[in-house]
Amino acid sequence: MATDRGMFVTFEGGEGAGKSTQIRLLADALRTRGHDVIITREPGGSPGAEALRHVLLSGAAEDFGVRMEAMLFAAARADHLDCVIRPALMAGQIVLCDRFVDSSRVYQGVTGNLEPALMAALERVSIGPSMPDLTLILDLPADVGLARARRRAGGAPETEAPDRFEKENIDIHEKRRQGFLDIAAREPGRCRIIDASLDVDRIARDILAEVLLVMAQRLGTGEAQRADGQPKLTPGVPS
Repeated sequence: MATDRGMFVTFEGGEGAGKSTQIRLLADALRTRGHDVIITREPGGSPGAEALRHVLLSGAAEDFGVRMEAMLFAAARADHLDCVIRPALMAGQIVLCDRFVDSSRVYQGVTGNLEPALMAALERVSIGPSMPDLTLILDLPADVGLARARRRAGGAPETEAPDRFEKENIDIHEKRRQGFLDIAAREPGRCRIIDASLDVDRIARDILAEVLLVMAQRLGTGEAQRADGQPKLTPGVPS
């Protein structure tokens, strides 16, 4: 969905990788630069999708099997795109989304063992050509991320107890981590891997540098700033 109108950035990664914190920090940094930013999430983001979020994360749909879950995620995503993401992009906003299609590819495709043909069909129906301009994959060893998620849930209200995915075993979480890394390897033009084991401020600087670089490429400018503040030349773009 790379157009002159708006920019679509998604955040992916395992449980406890810090996506919510980093989305908020990126939004703040972009707004100080004068950009109009909205934050959204999946499953959810629109009224219809939020209703499906409760069904999916509570485990209420689990008994119907992974195929039904994948279909519900796809339905929520289609509603989210129609009601929130596409209108925001058409209005020139930067959309920051906590999870998108890559989570379905990993959670239902890789560890749900759904056949690639079904996953591809659901993508065609739910999103069509509406892929992100940039996907940031926050990478963290599964045991570290899961421990973070469980600590967070331990201090959260009952409504924020571990969801059905956070409760799964460590081997499944590590397999999902590898699934995200595999996507990044297959789609390097869209995906960037971010080391989520670093301190929060360093991660935020790394993310901002990647976003500014993609912005520079889209605008046809020659350089963006690296995390250390030095110029970073954009490959293939005259400086």
